[in-house]
Amino acid sequence: MSVSCLSDLWNSTLTAARAYAVRSVMTSVDQFAAPGGVIEARLASLGLQLPPGLKAPPGARLPFAFVRVHGNRALISGHGPLQPDGTLAGPFGKVGGEVSVEQAYASARLTALAVLGSLQRQVGSLDRVEAWLRIFGMVNAAAGFADEPAVINGFSDLIYEVFGAEVGLHARSAVGVAELPWNIPVEVEAEVQLRG
Repeated sequence: MSVSCLSDLWNSTLTAARAYAVRSVMTSVDQFAAPGGVIEARLASLGLQLPPGLKAPPGARLPFAFVRVHGNRALISGHGPLQPDGTLAGPFGKVGGEVSVEQAYASARLTALAVLGSLQRQVGSLDRVEAWLRIFGMVNAAAGFADEPAVINGFSDLIYEVFGAEVGLHARSAVGVAELPWNIPVEVEAEVQLRG
């Protein structure tokens, strides 16, 4: 065998070995990423904690998935603000009435944490989120209140803080509604694209 053939054989063997090593490392990283991934570390560095699933009020029946994964997309049902124990977080009432814009903004941030908690429980690591696609924010608005975008900015701002501008960039609606379940001030549903 010529030196040139031996060199080609050696190079192809090295290339195959490197590819195998990279695949092995990536598989190991994927196996151990949840729930201690990059996004989870960022949440911790920001002092943010994901709540457990919703502890629904007595008598409430919720016969649906909070997160439905289909292919590489996750559809996220409407969520409201939660306390660290999974119960609904106040203040309760209409924004522009009993609830100020600042309080509702804070509720929207708590709602984002509730969404992230549900998403993490469904898909494992939040590092699997490749892109935030769409956010639909609903505000329990008093008559004449028209600053819904300022409220839902609380949700959007938290997503950008945690995921950055590229992954966090999303389409969005912010609408006022006459009522929301249990008199919560904010409810948000979303859609994300997942990495395989």
